[in-house]
Amino acid sequence: MKYYCIGIKGTGMSTLAQMLYDMGNKVSGYDDAKDYKFTQKGLEKRGINIFYDGNHPISKDTIVTASKAFSDQHPEIKRVKELGFTIKPYNEVVGEITKKFNTLSICGTHGKTTTTSILKHLFENTIGCNYFVGDGNGHIDMKNKLLIIESDEFNHHFLAYHPTTAIITCIELEHTEIYKDLEDTIRTFEKFANKARNVIANGDDENIRKINFNNDVVFYGEDESNDYIIKNIKLETTGSSFDLYKKNNYIDTFTIPLYGHHMIMNTAGAIIYSLNKGLSKEEIKHLLPSFHNASRRFAETKLGNTIIIDDYAHHPTEIRVTLEAIRQKYPDKKLTVVFRPNTYSRTSHFKSEFAKSLATADKVYLTPIKCDRENPKDYPPIKSEDIIALIPNSELVDDDSVDKILKEKEGVIAFMGCASVSNLIENFTKKLENLE
Repeated sequence: MKYYCIGIKGTGMSTLAQMLYDMGNKVSGYDDAKDYKFTQKGLEKRGINIFYDGNHPISKDTIVTASKAFSDQHPEIKRVKELGFTIKPYNEVVGEITKKFNTLSICGTHGKTTTTSILKHLFENTIGCNYFVGDGNGHIDMKNKLLIIESDEFNHHFLAYHPTTAIITCIELEHTEIYKDLEDTIRTFEKFANKARNVIANGDDENIRKINFNNDVVFYGEDESNDYIIKNIKLETTGSSFDLYKKNNYIDTFTIPLYGHHMIMNTAGAIIYSLNKGLSKEEIKHLLPSFHNASRRFAETKLGNTIIIDDYAHHPTEIRVTLEAIRQKYPDKKLTVVFRPNTYSRTSHFKSEFAKSLATADKVYLTPIKCDRENPKDYPPIKSEDIIALIPNSELVDDDSVDKILKEKEGVIAFMGCASVSNLIENFTKKLENLE
């Protein structure tokens, strides 16, 4: 079959395109972004064509799918409709793939990508697996029965999936342009969780505990009420470790090259599933130390005395825990954060929470808000300066004024945001290298 993916450089669409190609389909796509994105690595590896205008033909036997970031008024959307194509929603195409395998869906407001990546690492190096990681990394081998898939709640996407097992990492209010409140979010996760035969869930999360499960569920966490209990957590400059128990029965001590309490929780969920699927604790302990996280998750580059961290954090909680993780690894270094807010809805709703999380750094810079899918007129007036006003000694920065960050070069500089911050990092790195 033939597929044409509009928005092919998006993290989800890029991953889907790679999986469709691996399944033997002919795949091509369109994107507005002509600059290089980390998500196109897998596309280029497979020779998948990316078009940037509407001058190419599309054969009539092609299935067209599109990212929600592209409105009905986008020229390429209008063109394919005028050509007579019906656009199949991205999540429905993903959902059809999940039907073909024993599917493990990892969902949650935060931690999806890391948990999926850990599981991919464990199974890819043991019994084999297919995977869909939300950093633009996907793979299918029809001989593998297991599909490990990051399952996103954005636009209720995951409700089109067909999980055999679900892992739920945490639940918070996010995507405020989609969900009216926290209760709406919880009930949506409940619908998804109950599509699975069984669930592994973070029992320390009070919002997960509000779900009415109608299937088999096991809980993990530090609280003694959980089925699997995490004890003796150690957060050190070289990594983290913890003991895992099944009720009163000690399983083992696990060490990970990751930082932050949230990474302990993500890893525990992955270990429990892996043990239940037949991996030995010895295999798991052997593989965990060699784990490298997904793209744009605590990605480090060192230039002289400067440590540059590129991270996908874009929610106040994600920013807070990532900054805590940086403090764990680099407790004696000055910490600067450069944050690119994404979407007017999220920025407006969490303005105070953003300020509180960002203020835990020693120095804060914000860029103007980046948003491709929202009209600012549809939301309460909001700009990055509104957050800056709440944080002492914070500043606005953009691609043309990255020079001002150079004075923070003796320490850790964390660039954060789900919207691409690659241009900022690239410009800053060039200027930093010129100083050497």
